[in-house]
Amino acid sequence: MPELPEVQTVVDQLNQQAIVGRTITAARVYWPKTIASPDPEQFCETIIGLTVRKLARRGKFIVCQLSKGQTLLIHLRMSGRLNWTAKGNARNKHEHVILEIDRTHELRFQDTRKFGRLFLTQAPQTILGRLGPEPLDKTFTGRRFLSMLQRTRRQIKPLLLDQHFLAGLGNIYVDEALWAARIHPLRISSTLAEAEVFALHRAIRQVLRKGIMNMGTSLGNGQGNFYSANNRPGKNADQLKVFRRTGKPCLRCGTTIIRRIVAQRSSHICTKCQQPPCDGKTFKKRTTA
Repeated sequence: MPELPEVQTVVDQLNQQAIVGRTITAARVYWPKTIASPDPEQFCETIIGLTVRKLARRGKFIVCQLSKGQTLLIHLRMSGRLNWTAKGNARNKHEHVILEIDRTHELRFQDTRKFGRLFLTQAPQTILGRLGPEPLDKTFTGRRFLSMLQRTRRQIKPLLLDQHFLAGLGNIYVDEALWAARIHPLRISSTLAEAEVFALHRAIRQVLRKGIMNMGTSLGNGQGNFYSANNRPGKNADQLKVFRRTGKPCLRCGTTIIRRIVAQRSSHICTKCQQPPCDGKTFKKRTTA
């Protein structure tokens, strides 16, 4: 699933295309379930003629502020991507929503697995207001993070994946941040020492900034993999320290990286750098590497 750096990369590239100030001149929906609200017919009727006022990101949502008080929210989910192309290029079968821009270009929502969703709404906060703080925002300080963790007793990895707790993080960057901070994914949030919390705070921000700098993480070459709006894969895969390095030596201590299930998600761990909690917790093992 595209995470904060991948979504930010898409937003940055679309802003480079000077999409702000352009008008949506036509809309076509080929897979109705892609439109979460309103219904596809009303979606097309409402969005035509609206001008793009601002393009930004909130958590894993692409936020497109439009004229007449409307906002288009796009969630890429597992395999969604946005393609920016000249009008008239052949449509591929996975492009489920096409927005014509100024009669010259098209913004196409492609999704091989069909989990992505678009919302057209005049009340975006009913959706965005449920999200936790932005991890790269200046208001997300180490002290604030410490207070957040002390108020709950949850395993740290599923807590960081919870978008209501902290917005934008997913499996890749949580694994990377926990490794960088030397914290085991099964640790209980309220048991982390202050120094550990501050180390994790720094690690979260560092791995996210690196991901943005490298224009996201692409793993493999499949159609469901992350590609930017310019149809380019991210370059961050070569910078990963632990994610998908099962069986390889830890880059810090040389211990073999293992993969185990935490909260129904694959987790990549160095058992020496990331000491497990002393509470009898065990992992479910995968049969595949």
